[in-house]
Amino acid sequence: MKNIWQGLAQELEDAKAAALYRSLRIAEPDSPALNFADNDYLGLRFHPRVVAAFQKAAEKYGTGSGASRLITGTTEIHERLEKKIAVFKRREKALMYGSGYLANLGIVSALAGEKDLVIIDKLNHASIIDACRLSGAELRVYPHKNLKKLEAILKTSARFRRKLIITDSVFSMDGDLAPLPELVSIKKKSGALLMIDEAHGTGVFGENGRGAAEHFGVEEEIDISMGTLSKAVGCLGGYAAGPAVLIDYLINFSRPFIFATAPPAAMAAACLESFRVMEEEPELRRKLWQNVKLARKEISGLGYETGETESPIIPLLIGNEEKALNLSVRLREKGILIPAIRYPTVSKGKARLRLTLSARHSAQDLNSLFTAMRQVRELL
Repeated sequence: MKNIWQGLAQELEDAKAAALYRSLRIAEPDSPALNFADNDYLGLRFHPRVVAAFQKAAEKYGTGSGASRLITGTTEIHERLEKKIAVFKRREKALMYGSGYLANLGIVSALAGEKDLVIIDKLNHASIIDACRLSGAELRVYPHKNLKKLEAILKTSARFRRKLIITDSVFSMDGDLAPLPELVSIKKKSGALLMIDEAHGTGVFGENGRGAAEHFGVEEEIDISMGTLSKAVGCLGGYAAGPAVLIDYLINFSRPFIFATAPPAAMAAACLESFRVMEEEPELRRKLWQNVKLARKEISGLGYETGETESPIIPLLIGNEEKALNLSVRLREKGILIPAIRYPTVSKGKARLRLTLSARHSAQDLNSLFTAMRQVRELL
């Protein structure tokens, strides 16, 4: 046993030497550092209506749910939220999970097995990768947005029972969009199902904030839409949305749904109110995009490399892990929080600072960001 712990300790030392060691950071809402790191794109986790909805439901239903959804963990608030998500996403039905991670695990592992094929973009979120591995299906990966490779894989897929193409709609580390219209065309020709992860699209893209599928005008062509309730929605949870038969199937065969304690009713109530706010206060989304456009212009003018981002996610591409860490530390000293992102979140040698914008950022906040970035750019 001693040798086991020594081995783990050595791996930690190796991580430190490679500038890959991680430790927890305490986040406080009254921190003097300006937060340019989280995914609360619309600022809804502090919205008075959302907070009040959470508090009111907690007083009635308590802080926890006490059991799984199929035992006693489903309340009328969960059902109302799922109906709201289905209408918002223009799907027949929807299902709430405890997190986006669980939603991906639950959807893919229920639909795909040993006789099936799952094909994913190389830069998909870790939860999709883990879901595919858990499913036991054959997993094929195509280079980022390389649709010719995807088509080549599908041409040799006739022996599989089901074929499932899965992609992020907005890639979380680069901020670019998946080519959804082209993917729709490919899935139609191949007979595959197309599943998209709208974690960073919901609430942000589209005239009504329904996501990247709305942005591209292909909502009706997406077979399975999933997403989180923890980013632009500002709460916690995940969802699956699609045809009624899909949701009924997941209720019966999705293990991360069946065997997990239900999300508290108070959280479902907060999520429900967030969707209402998104619909009733479109100015939040307009403010977000104003901030995004200004930040892109200013940051590019300062000489930072930001890749091909098309979203509120702006990567400051550094490459070297230690250099990225140093830049993050220097910015924090100047009151700006943008953590360094390193392997295994991104490939080795592709470290970066992942800057995100929110509707909560004021003009003064942005000016402070640009000033700090100007002062530390000699580290590039």
